[in-house]
Amino acid sequence: MKTKKTIQVRDKMQKNYSYTLTEPMGKNFNSQFKPMLTPKQLLALGVFGGKYMTDCKKEFPKDWFTKAKLSPEKYNATINYFKVRASQSLSAWKTKQWIHKDDPRGWFQWYCRYFLGRRHADDARQIKRWRAIKRHVTQIKNNCSPKDLFCRRAQRQALLHWVYDSRKL
Repeated sequence: MKTKKTIQVRDKMQKNYSYTLTEPMGKNFNSQFKPMLTPKQLLALGVFGGKYMTDCKKEFPKDWFTKAKLSPEKYNATINYFKVRASQSLSAWKTKQWIHKDDPRGWFQWYCRYFLGRRHADDARQIKRWRAIKRHVTQIKNNCSPKDLFCRRAQRQALLHWVYDSRKL
């Protein structure tokens, strides 16, 4: 990346926030962070009941939304790839102090910005959280026949939310 680009954020949750992209999109990730899916792929598969990214499209590349499954009015579990709810509410995340003030939507917002090229003081914590979710991969492998997509659907959907491609387990 030759020149750094600054992104100005103006959506329902952030009015005067900006960040600078310091890495090329999709490149130079922390060596301990190896996501299996891109934000564009996740949005097309169906995650977070389609509600997650409905008011902040201007911040991200337009092509991320060409096949995105979104539900602007309300959370819709049928949009999710596994057709189940696999998310805790934003208020639950806040109660557990999982939200950083710069990413008020939580994990997936952090990941989208990281993927774009932002590097942030919260990266190490988020990557640690991502690594901890892998325990669900082990549970699926120990309790389901290979590629049985009907086994543990909520766990599989949650793994998708955390960029593990649970369709391949």
